[in-house]
Amino acid sequence: MPQEINSVAVIGGGYMGAGIAEVSAVAGMPVVVRDLQQFLDGARRRVERSLAGHVKKGRMDEAARDEVLGRISFTSELKDVAGSDLVIEAIPENLDLKLSLMRELDEIVDSDTVIGTNTSSIPIAQLASKVHHPERVVGIHFFSPVPVMKLVEIVVALDTGPETVQLARSYAERLGKHPIQTKDRSGFVVNYLLTTLLISAIRMYEEGFASREDIDDGMRLGAGHPMGPLRLADMVGLDVTYAVCMSLYDEFKRDEFAPPPLLKRMIAAGRLGQKSGRGFYEYGT
Repeated sequence: MPQEINSVAVIGGGYMGAGIAEVSAVAGMPVVVRDLQQFLDGARRRVERSLAGHVKKGRMDEAARDEVLGRISFTSELKDVAGSDLVIEAIPENLDLKLSLMRELDEIVDSDTVIGTNTSSIPIAQLASKVHHPERVVGIHFFSPVPVMKLVEIVVALDTGPETVQLARSYAERLGKHPIQTKDRSGFVVNYLLTTLLISAIRMYEEGFASREDIDDGMRLGAGHPMGPLRLADMVGLDVTYAVCMSLYDEFKRDEFAPPPLLKRMIAAGRLGQKSGRGFYEYGT
């Protein structure tokens, strides 16, 4: 196992994966981003747009931006992740996809490569069961948007080794993040607490108790939250919110985690939040 994380591979170049790649490269590490061929250009554009925003706001100059971009390579070949000290999967929250990826990774990477997962709801132990040496598998759960949010949850599964935990913590700290450690149970720390709030807000809106604006203003101005729960659900994605609800409900069988009917209907109608242009609020394209 490496003494420290000096190179990173990210599997999945979506919103989260591109963010993880960006912050790793900003921290000075070479990064490989692997995605399907049809998604690679989109992954590259996400990183470029984010860095352009930093330049525009004066957070970095153009030379620094170019250096960061130079540290990131994009590939459609899974074998290209071999050789990295840390491989983080950030593919869609689909159990079969993640299990299949873990089996493939086990055949590609070295036996001492640290394997991280950015899953927000799937048990780490279940993913780790598909690789030899499961002590090297750890949850490294970032928050969106990755370049902005300071928290990283380090999720310790049944077989995760203490050396792996320390490497994950040190990696997060090198990125300028604040790691917190949690056991491997659905929702971890943040989503377990946050989901109850989101569901309660959706139920309140569904029942006509208060308007969407008043619900959100109540938590922003009365509880000091930077964003109201309905707008936050839109940002997270209503499909992702629903998946986390179901994961928590399946694990704990508590009524407060059961997704409200309105949430399911909105997803069926294609109202997924910001990414679809419409959720509880409307968003420009």
